[in-house]
Amino acid sequence: MKVHFIAIGGSAMHNLAIALKIKGFEVTGSDDEIFNPAKDRLAKYNILPETIGWDPGRITPDLDAVILGMHAREDNPELLKAKELNLRIYSYPEYLYEQGKDKVRVVVGGSHGKTTITSMIIHVLQHQHVDCDYMVGAQLEGFEVMVRLSDTAKVMVIEGDEYLTSPIDRRPKFHVYQPTIGIISGIAWDHVNVFPTFENYVEQFRIFAKMIPGNGQFIYCQEDEELRKLGAEITNTTCRPYGIHPYAIRNGVTYLLHNGEETPLHVFGKHNLMNLNAARLACNALGVTDEQFYDAIATFKGASKRLELVASNPECAVYKDFAHSPSKLKATVNAVREQYPDRKLVACMELHTFSSLTEEFLKQYAHTMDEADVAMVYFSPAAVRHKKLPPIHPEAIFNAFQRDDLQVFDNSETLTDRLLSMNWGNSVLLLMSSGNFDGINLNQFGEKIVSLQAQNQSIKNY
Repeated sequence: MKVHFIAIGGSAMHNLAIALKIKGFEVTGSDDEIFNPAKDRLAKYNILPETIGWDPGRITPDLDAVILGMHAREDNPELLKAKELNLRIYSYPEYLYEQGKDKVRVVVGGSHGKTTITSMIIHVLQHQHVDCDYMVGAQLEGFEVMVRLSDTAKVMVIEGDEYLTSPIDRRPKFHVYQPTIGIISGIAWDHVNVFPTFENYVEQFRIFAKMIPGNGQFIYCQEDEELRKLGAEITNTTCRPYGIHPYAIRNGVTYLLHNGEETPLHVFGKHNLMNLNAARLACNALGVTDEQFYDAIATFKGASKRLELVASNPECAVYKDFAHSPSKLKATVNAVREQYPDRKLVACMELHTFSSLTEEFLKQYAHTMDEADVAMVYFSPAAVRHKKLPPIHPEAIFNAFQRDDLQVFDNSETLTDRLLSMNWGNSVLLLMSSGNFDGINLNQFGEKIVSLQAQNQSIKNY
């Protein structure tokens, strides 16, 4: 098979390209910009484009498939050439479905927790030697490529995003996958540029749930009011509601409580204890027992940038998280507060997405950072201009969060200077963004914070 990727540099796209290369396909691709880690990973597998930019000459009649990424536009010259030659053009989701249409498809949807639930399921299945294909949007420890496509697996586990399928297909991605077992972790309005009303947004999840066949299962979070309503509507398949798994926290470690036993975890937070229960029910549906699940989940260390510990010492810890929407932000801040009740919690988040940089949407962030001792919000005026949105004033952000001591920054250097000047004894720093605060290496910065704290402690002791 000979396959060409238009916009190969995307997080999901480059993983699929590598997966097909590993499978033995002849893979080519193009993009107008490719950054690391995608650039180095594509080069490792010898499928990094020789030149950057679009070239219709790459589109030839002998291609078996052209896979179109969301980053490309409708007038992309390679896409136009592929149409002219009547080639088979797939969106990323369509191609995944094509590869998994004869398998049991576990599709994980929801406004938050998708990546973690998907990662947990994959981790448990691998631990229990259950052969499965998968697609997940974050790097997991022990996995080289986050897409696997095989001819042997009877199960495919897919992170199901509700965003649009491609520039020429306006369906939400998770509709394309046609779930056998469908999971919805929660519904909190997002992607306002595509779903202008909350009702329109909720409808996409209703469509998804009603796609599940009679011999499938609908697994949903009963803590979510909208999902309780939706669960009551689903009568054609088995419904499996879930909540927070019983737990205890001792000395900074979260333990699962089950059948008189305790299982220590690397992850923490009520949202992750709900995510874990969703994964457990999905694994049950695939033949994994609770005992097998608990044995495996004890070794799960989380997905990249999902409450990921960057650096720590006995007095200071720095975490980074992908949280950017209001529901994710609140859940993450609350999780760290519960895990470290006696430490000063400094929560710093970046408004980076289209929704979060829309002034009308900002009001959704009210009280999301109340549990932090110090709350900081960063936004880039350049990012606002790049997204062609009206300018946002710091005062509008301050008012939206409804916190009198909120600190708002629009310059990343000023933000880092402020953080570096603080006393980090008995503290936790939580950095939250779907970006990188305009070029900050979060790992290096976290290590610098911890190192400074250690130096200050040594001087104090001396």
